[in-house]
Amino acid sequence: MARTLINNGTIISTEGRFEGYIIIEGDTIAEVAKGRYDSHFDGTIVDARGKYIMPGVIDTHVHFREPGLTEKADWTSESIAAVAGGVTTVFDMPNTKPVTVTLDDVERKADIAAQKSYVNYSIFLGATNDNLKDIKRLDPKTVCGVKLFMGSSTGGMLVNDNYTLSAVFAESPVIISSHCESELRVAANMAEFKQRYPDATAIIHPQVRDTEACYSSSALAVELADKYGSRLNVAHITTAQELTLFEDKPTPDKKITAEVTASHLWFCDEDYATLGNFIKCNPAVKTRADRDALRAALGRRIDSIVTDHAPHTLTEKQRPYWEAPSGMPMVEFSLSTALELCKMGVMSYEMAVRLMCNAPADIYNISHRGYLKSGYKADIVIIEPDVKRTIATSDIHSKCGWSPILGTTFSHRIAATYVNGRQVWNGKEICSDICSERVIFDR
Repeated sequence: MARTLINNGTIISTEGRFEGYIIIEGDTIAEVAKGRYDSHFDGTIVDARGKYIMPGVIDTHVHFREPGLTEKADWTSESIAAVAGGVTTVFDMPNTKPVTVTLDDVERKADIAAQKSYVNYSIFLGATNDNLKDIKRLDPKTVCGVKLFMGSSTGGMLVNDNYTLSAVFAESPVIISSHCESELRVAANMAEFKQRYPDATAIIHPQVRDTEACYSSSALAVELADKYGSRLNVAHITTAQELTLFEDKPTPDKKITAEVTASHLWFCDEDYATLGNFIKCNPAVKTRADRDALRAALGRRIDSIVTDHAPHTLTEKQRPYWEAPSGMPMVEFSLSTALELCKMGVMSYEMAVRLMCNAPADIYNISHRGYLKSGYKADIVIIEPDVKRTIATSDIHSKCGWSPILGTTFSHRIAATYVNGRQVWNGKEICSDICSERVIFDR
């Protein structure tokens, strides 16, 4: 059995930080302890002096685009981008071709990930108006959740039948992840603004997909979850008003949780003037006041940070606003963005670990991941602090080749990423064969 000692590093956990070491045996953390390990060690020794050690990031909201949309991205390219950014586990959304709306679809996608993904993975089952039978039959041990579109979507996954909507909340055996935007509100806004501003730019996007569209839909999701006692995670919260729907208490004590994306914590409507369609996403990046409210709610009403990583080709994003698709690639830079927010004083490093590693594991009941604890899977990131780096095109590993983060200067570098005990990223390139696993859940 391979053994690795990560010595002399600063270990960061929710409880605080301390100088210590980690011993890995096979794919598992065998020991986490304070102080320096000075005894003889039979195995690989990694000197982490001057570096931070934290659990691998669990990104529970990505679109890796395979099958069917591989001109934009695929499991190989995006999982490489993920480990380069310190992400060790992803949950993939059903917006592919075909859409992932049957249990067979889930298994086919999982088979692709098993062959191509450098990070651990799980697959969402998408809800439709007519697949309740599949939802009720899914295996809670192997399927991360049900993705419910309560607003605009692709591939016929908009659930707009009231009976079905109620049935999903009543019958789902796993957590529901809801995309909340009122379809009627967005459609009305779009019709009005297209007529008034046929040559509009992305500056208009937060008015088309406005606060009311988000709040009314999120409020309905919370109301239904309360009524049926459902486990609900409301995806990508973007407005201050929505925050009032969620309780301010520890994540493990909640049945209804809320996530925010790194993009909505980083960008605001002032950035449309320079970035335009490159930050066009659904729900929209909104005002500075909304962004500041989201930042203030971290670890309180907001439970986790994800990406909604959604690559499109550069050609697609360069189309006129009304034609350009929504979504941006962020899986490679979510941790760097969060660490920069720590440097700015928006949150602590301990809070970043809680929101990006611990909380996703708690919300979805992931088995033995998300923490630096003995007996847990050795998904680990080593971070070099106080290293200025400005993101260039050559730093982007996503297949689409662009990022709204291009030109941003960060203060940290991902020095190493371990997946199931094996170093997969060495700070410059992939350095291991695929060793990922399908995530298992304690349900």
